[in-house]
Amino acid sequence: MSEVKLVKNNIDSSTSSNPIFYVLDTNVLIHDPTSILNFDEHHVVIPITVLEELDSLKSGRQSIAADCRQAIRELDRLLGRASPNEVENGVAIQRSDGDSIGTLSVLMTETPENLVMLPTHLNDNKILNDVGYLKQCYPNQKAVLVTKDINVRLKARGCGIDSQDYHSDQLLSDIEQLNEGYLEYEGSFWDRVDEVETSQKNGSTLHKISRSVFTQEVYPNQFLHDESGFLARVLTTDQNSVTLLHLDKQRLLEAETWGLKPRDIYQAMALNLLMDPEVHLVNLTGSAGSGKTILALAAAIEQTVPEKIYRRIIVTRSTQGLDEDIGFLPGTEEEKMEPWLGAITDNLEALHWEDENCSSSVEYVLNKVPLMFKSLNYIRGRSFQSSLIIIDESQNLTPHQIKTIVTRAGNGSKVICLGNLAQIDTPYLTPISSGLTYLTERFKGFDKGGSILLQGVPRSELAKFAEEHL
Repeated sequence: MSEVKLVKNNIDSSTSSNPIFYVLDTNVLIHDPTSILNFDEHHVVIPITVLEELDSLKSGRQSIAADCRQAIRELDRLLGRASPNEVENGVAIQRSDGDSIGTLSVLMTETPENLVMLPTHLNDNKILNDVGYLKQCYPNQKAVLVTKDINVRLKARGCGIDSQDYHSDQLLSDIEQLNEGYLEYEGSFWDRVDEVETSQKNGSTLHKISRSVFTQEVYPNQFLHDESGFLARVLTTDQNSVTLLHLDKQRLLEAETWGLKPRDIYQAMALNLLMDPEVHLVNLTGSAGSGKTILALAAAIEQTVPEKIYRRIIVTRSTQGLDEDIGFLPGTEEEKMEPWLGAITDNLEALHWEDENCSSSVEYVLNKVPLMFKSLNYIRGRSFQSSLIIIDESQNLTPHQIKTIVTRAGNGSKVICLGNLAQIDTPYLTPISSGLTYLTERFKGFDKGGSILLQGVPRSELAKFAEEHL
């Protein structure tokens, strides 16, 4: 077997005098199939073991299979016309902007037995051995293993191998920095304002104040509220001023949406965004029982049945086990999805508990409302017009997956993402790397999007105590 040789030419010395070998693990390519393009002028190395793992996972309808296929297509685009020698030595990475700095190669050499550090019965060990071999071949260049697997990074550390997480799609270093969707002030907010320009437009009161009033960043559709009862929503911002829409706090707290009244100001703010047809994306985060699902469902039914803003409600959910198990369940796609979307039907019952016949009311709503349960796998490649799309458990989606789903929204559609960043079940995802965090941060400046972090656990005193103490 020939020794691997990576090209060292075409490197911009003004950017890096000694480019790094970045060896990508399989989970990085699944997490972001275009990750190859994000290593600037450095050498990206794909071990042959990674290609074999992608090949074994590419079949089926699971979302992971679709990501594998996209990663393979991206590799084929970059390496497809290269000769075997060029693939082994390194091919210039062509980006969409026309730049071709950095190279991509496939590490096809088996590690000699005298350099094997770990037993080769595990693919993770084979990849670690490859990185160690690469270090031996090129002692003057740094080799780094990039992996989402914490345990592999620990093993790499024990073998003296540099490793790191994949951070290119992580926009925050601390989850506490995530936009909550509102700014809270002690006392009166107006005590901080020296000058205000108030006007009336279409029956609404607008306040235009100086940007210097705020000590932090302000974004469209963010709320302001204080202890004196003032409540407003940010409409527009520029370098010099912020325009606020004055809201009646008491009216928001007493407003009913499909029979549901908000229990606190946070739920009231969430309903304000959910019921505004000009807001096309709403992210609701919060702990278990904070009301995310029931608020979204009530707003969806209200806007679909009596108001007829949307033609249908599409509900989908990300959950561990769904991809693997849905194929084994009997029935149609909706019948297969129903066990996984029990939270939706449970909340539908909660909306009609006080009816004379709850089951009849629920049956009436299900017959009247065009409510459709869809698997994430069937959403790919489709476009939904005039639809209200609810994505439950969206904290379990990667940034790439959530982009795939949100881009399905067609004309006249609205997307509602629900999630609890404290309950992530997907391997290799953290609150910082979750697709829900990525979406919230990317869209914080979008004038037709908004986010709310719901507070409290109104479900029950038991749930509240469990959330705080267990």
